[in-house]
Amino acid sequence: MSTFYEYFSAPDDEAAFTDLFWRQVEERPLSPLSVKGLGPYVELGQGQSLLTGVPYDEIIRLPRFCRFLTDEASEQALVTVTDELRDAVATSTPDRFREVAEPWSRIEEFSPGWDPESLVKFLTDLAEVAVPARAAGHHLYCEFSM
Repeated sequence: MSTFYEYFSAPDDEAAFTDLFWRQVEERPLSPLSVKGLGPYVELGQGQSLLTGVPYDEIIRLPRFCRFLTDEASEQALVTVTDELRDAVATSTPDRFREVAEPWSRIEEFSPGWDPESLVKFLTDLAEVAVPARAAGHHLYCEFSM
């Protein structure tokens, strides 16, 4: 069973945590990008590596790479997404997304069903979150249940 992940933007970590809390209490929509089976650590980290040309081992050392804003033992997790990924997605072209999607689709962490076109669609949808976030100086976050 794959996990559902929601990617969204917020001005800062406190606002992201507050928005997560209010969504749980009031079901207030944030217009997040919901996706099944594409987590922020390995899957998105590998995608970031391909998109930026930075080795995965360096990406996981970035300050905002999957930093937990919730207790790691909590059922509901909230993690940061790097500003470098936000910027790369926000400034890339559909052609660049297609270039990245083919090798990205072959990483071992993806279950069958992540074809390159699905990954192009994910990156295109993520760009709809990343472009306004970057313009506003906001960060990206990922929320999921553990």
